[in-house]
Amino acid sequence: MSALSLFPLLDILGTLAFGLSGAMVAIRRELDLFGILVLAAATGTAGGITRDLMLGRTPPEALTDLAPLALSAAAGLVAFAAAPTIERFPRPVMLLDAMGLGLFAVAGCQKALAAGLAPPGAVLLGVITAIGGGILRDIMAAEIPRVLREEVYALAALAGAAAYAAAHHLAWPETASAAGAALLAVAIRLASVRLGWRLPRARRR
Repeated sequence: MSALSLFPLLDILGTLAFGLSGAMVAIRRELDLFGILVLAAATGTAGGITRDLMLGRTPPEALTDLAPLALSAAAGLVAFAAAPTIERFPRPVMLLDAMGLGLFAVAGCQKALAAGLAPPGAVLLGVITAIGGGILRDIMAAEIPRVLREEVYALAALAGAAAYAAAHHLAWPETASAAGAALLAVAIRLASVRLGWRLPRARRR
């Protein structure tokens, strides 16, 4: 697969994953169909909109191209119709969130590098792209954002974005680099939940 087709695919898959996670959170909050679609669209597009604005690309792609909103809405409709089936999977919101996190971390970092940002800035923008949708979803659902209460969340995105930036700097094959970096972020996120990884917390007394 060429780089020209790879990174749009990462964006598509990330948008679908985050759209589904937003829709499932809305369903658990017992929102109606409109609320489900709104939360799916917000989760699926917020990270990309933030990325584009920080790169000076205005208006953002999500407002000029129908695809991101259409994909998010489609994910919301799928969740609305198949929520009982999706809920049979273990921790579906966390799983979908981890997938979106890894995909968007790499896609965001790649777009930043292509725009001429130095690797540290590109990695940071990859993290922001990855966590933006989840933050907005949790705020809209009246929850404390996962990035603030689950320590190995942004760190997983950071690992994926940094791995891709390093591979890009070393001129490794794009497809293998992007896939490996996205899988690394997903694996770290899933392992942190499975194994209960936590960062040290300040003592209050």
